[in-house]
Amino acid sequence: MKNKKIVLPGGAGLVGQNLVARLKARGYTNIIVLDKHKANLAVLKEVQPDITAEYADLAEPGDWRRHFEGADIVVMLQAQIGGNDYQDFVRNNLDSTRLILEAVRTNTIPYLVHISSSVVESVADDFYTNTKKEQERMVLESGIACPVLRPTLMFGWFDRKHLGWLSRFMQKSPVFPIPGNGCYMRQPLYVGDFCNIIISCIENRIKDGVFNISGHEKIDYIDMIREIKRATGARTVLLKIPYGLFYYLLWVWSLFDKKPPFTTQQLAALIARDEFEVINWPGIFGVPYTPFAQAVHETFNDPAYSHVAMEF
Repeated sequence: MKNKKIVLPGGAGLVGQNLVARLKARGYTNIIVLDKHKANLAVLKEVQPDITAEYADLAEPGDWRRHFEGADIVVMLQAQIGGNDYQDFVRNNLDSTRLILEAVRTNTIPYLVHISSSVVESVADDFYTNTKKEQERMVLESGIACPVLRPTLMFGWFDRKHLGWLSRFMQKSPVFPIPGNGCYMRQPLYVGDFCNIIISCIENRIKDGVFNISGHEKIDYIDMIREIKRATGARTVLLKIPYGLFYYLLWVWSLFDKKPPFTTQQLAALIARDEFEVINWPGIFGVPYTPFAQAVHETFNDPAYSHVAMEF
């Protein structure tokens, strides 16, 4: 089992970096990561020099498809999460999925896991939500049996975009702005738990089903920020800013930054008041749930990985 060939399209992102670390810790040796983010591939190669990590634009047919020959397991991780260009979401969430599904079918790969998102059940109307809904539909209608995992907002080692960015911002800035009153319920999911769920799927060969993988704690955004501040020892002052002003400041920021860390669409999603189903995934997958405070501590104080960060 530990020698089986595992291909991770989009594996240089948050989940992929964490998944590789945990697969290796369990003894897996034949891991191939395909990604087009050169900086994050470089981070992966530095941290995990003994795996195959190759640049590939998965939205275009190319030589990357050779890696699917003789593969035993594919975990589809590729995703465009942020940004202001709709075509980026189409390419990286839809075009890439179409080509990967073709490669899985052509090579008769016996096992596939698809990483969807909780946003497919969200009331939000944005580029990420809409293309992730379409991506999941493509997978379910492909005729390829596979488990579909829908995680909520994730955080953990290597995080640069979400809680990781927030932690770095509060380390640098004397003031940390909070939109409105900050009481927007979140269900954050520790990426370590999620990666262990993926490994459970692989080892137990869960063939199909759609699983909403939500964090088991419901916590307001402002309380998440307070916990991060505690774990990192940051001295920044939390300052509540009226929502309209916060929105305007993000809009101005986007005029000067093509890849802003936080967009107006993501701000709208933050206050959408979505509440996602909490299933007994610890029982289903045999993966213990890590309490939020403990997970935050592990994220920012782990001696091996907490100092390593990806780029946007």
